[in-house]
Amino acid sequence: MTSPVLSCADVRALEQRAIHELGLPSLVLMENAGRNLAELLVSFGVKSRVVVCCGKGNNGGDGMVLARHLDNRRIDVHVLLFGRPEELTPDAALNWQVLLRSGVSVEMHPGQSPDLGRMRDDLATAEWVVDALFGTGLRGPLRAPFDAVVRLINESSARVLAVDIPSGLDGDTGRPLGATVRAGHTGTFLALKAGFVQPQSREWTGEVHLLDIGLPRRYLPA
Repeated sequence: MTSPVLSCADVRALEQRAIHELGLPSLVLMENAGRNLAELLVSFGVKSRVVVCCGKGNNGGDGMVLARHLDNRRIDVHVLLFGRPEELTPDAALNWQVLLRSGVSVEMHPGQSPDLGRMRDDLATAEWVVDALFGTGLRGPLRAPFDAVVRLINESSARVLAVDIPSGLDGDTGRPLGATVRAGHTGTFLALKAGFVQPQSREWTGEVHLLDIGLPRRYLPA
């Protein structure tokens, strides 16, 4: 069966329509996304440390849920939050509090000057890095400090899984907006983004996996 292909705006509209028409809480969708990302990562045979790099939006919230489910499987996982808890979207903020109460290993890098040396050390011990920095709402090139964070991810020897879309990639054109994560795998939701079918996008997305987040079938494009 052919996977549906939608623009980033259409994907966001589809999710909002289902939330408002069905009353399906966005937290449930985030939980489903993070859990299925964790299942995907486990299917790759992860054996050691996973570092999850989370931004302040819902993409970061997906990464937090993923981290919790990896911890439940006794996989060594460490979360780096690039921002302050009060800057998080509501769903991400709730999942951040759950992480703290669950005892999952976390570290905050607030402000414009994260400890890049510390981050480099964290990545040096990782088998996998999860890019949960930015999703489809990104409008322009990554600015400091995220451009430097992306460079560290790309320079590391760890394998990389991107959440929904590699941070820095234009999902509609498949071209980088500036500094962009080079992922070996991308777990995306609801539909393939239009840019993913462009040949040049494969350099950034790696292998793309379309994951279910629980929307009823009638809401999904044929």
